[in-house]
Order: sequence, then C-alpha cells, then structure tokens
Amino acid sequence: MALNSDALRLFLAVVDGGSMSAAAEMLGQTASGVSRGLSRLEEQLGVTLLSRTTRRMELTEEGSQFLQKARRIVESLEEAEECMRIIHQQPAGRLRVDASAPVMLHCVVPHVREFRERYPAILLELTSNDRIVDLLEHRTDVALRAGPLTDSSLHARPLRPSPRFLLASPRYLAGRGEPRRVEDLAGHELLGFTQPETLNVWPLRHEGGSSYPITPTLATSSGETQRLLALEGVGLACLSEFMVRHDLAQGRLVKVMEHAYTDYLQPMHAVYYRNTPLARRIACFLDFLAERL
Repeated sequence: MALNSDALRLFLAVVDGGSMSAAAEMLGQTASGVSRGLSRLEEQLGVTLLSRTTRRMELTEEGSQFLQKARRIVESLEEAEECMRIIHQQPAGRLRVDASAPVMLHCVVPHVREFRERYPAILLELTSNDRIVDLLEHRTDVALRAGPLTDSSLHARPLRPSPRFLLASPRYLAGRGEPRRVEDLAGHELLGFTQPETLNVWPLRHEGGSSYPITPTLATSSGETQRLLALEGVGLACLSEFMVRHDLAQGRLVKVMEHAYTDYLQPMHAVYYRNTPLARRIACFLDFLAERL
C-alpha cells in the first residue's frame, strides 16, 4: 500500500469542507472525482473513514485517528517544501489568515493584490469569523484581532490602533435630529453588538466619566452589518475609524458629538501560537501588513 500526499490532502479537504462539493471547490475538482478519490483511499487503508448519508458525513473512529496523523503528515510536507524554498530566499507555502469581516474587508483585502505580486509563491487562504476562533482547530496561521487580548498562549504583534467614532447617516439625522449630549442618546436608535459586551461601551465623555455603556435597540454580531445599517439610516453606531474612512470622506456617514470623543484607541494585533516556529511566510505577511496599517 502506497499512500500519496494528494490522497491525504483530499481527505483533509473533505473533512474541513464538510461535503464533497465543498472539497471539490477547494481542490479544483469535481464532486464525483473527490468521492472516487476518497473511496480509493478507504480501499487502500481497508477501513471506512467517513460514514456518509444523503444529509451528512461523520468521521468514524478510524477516521478520527487517521485525521490526526494525516494532518501532521501534510503539515510536515508543507514545512519541508518551505524549508527548501527558504534556501533560495523565496517565501512559499500555504498561509491561512483569519479576521473578522470588517478587518478582512478594510485592512486585508485592499492589500492582497500587492502582497500576491510581491510573494507569488505564498498561497493565501482568507477566512472571516466575527467571533474569536481557536487557531489550531481552524488550522489558522495568523489571526487579526481588534480589541484587547486575553489569550496568553499567543504571540501578538501590535498593528495600528484605531479610534472609534459615533456616526450616523445624513438621512438619519435629518429625520431624528442630532444628539448634543450623551443623555440625548436615550431618545435615539442605538446600533450595538450581541457580543462582546465591551463593544457596547462607547468612548464618550460625560458627567459620569469617559465611557458610556449603551443598551442597543438593534444588536448585530458583525461590525460590517452594523456599518451597512448605519448607512441605511437605521440608527447611530460607534465604529472603528478604519471601517468608515471612505464613508466619512464621501459624506455617507458623519461624525456625531465630536466634542465628547475621548483619546481611546482600539488596539489591533496579529496573533499566532507561541509554540509555532515563525515561518518565513508568516514573517513576510506580518512585516507587509505592519507597513500598510
């Protein structure tokens, strides 16, 4: 029996994608081709790796054990390939980057073309999660996180922090009026977050201090969803400057109650696990992003 790396990568794609069609899209193959490849692998091993029904797939006990070993083998192969390329000073290999939708759309996507031109041998995989993900579980090399960090098992490289602004669309202000004091916010539609609750504390000066906790009249899990709601005139939002820079420049959103702004800056970090050797492809990405942000 002779297994090859393509068969292992196909198996991992099926598990990570959750379906034959998702794996086919990831690998650039047909779903039927992926299904045949998985069947051949099971025949070679003499075991069933995935129990399959019309609705779902689940790893068998043998599949779970094989998954761990297959993942280690593929990662070792990728590291070996990268080591050979490092000799020739060409950063290469797969780089998996995760960020919330706003950070991905406004801080990463605008610079991807330039990064790819500079490092064509680095294969980017970009994922967006509005909740903090486990880097190992999601096979993520680097995560970009806005806000304070709490996980001490991570290396963190600080990136440019961002102020938060209280914002509204001209249409909203024309219909509801502009609040002048923090106390006036009680009479307005306030857009907030389902979590974390710290994002529902707005950095505004008032008689009680320099932060103002709100009770959202409409809460979202995504800052990008909140931005679009503000653009549609649904309510007031407190968002990071990097998200709304172009909206402010073009007059689609305007700052509200600027006299109450504090000097608070929301931190942003690029993080990776402490026990992960800083691969050249990761270092290149961190250096590049630090330059741009």
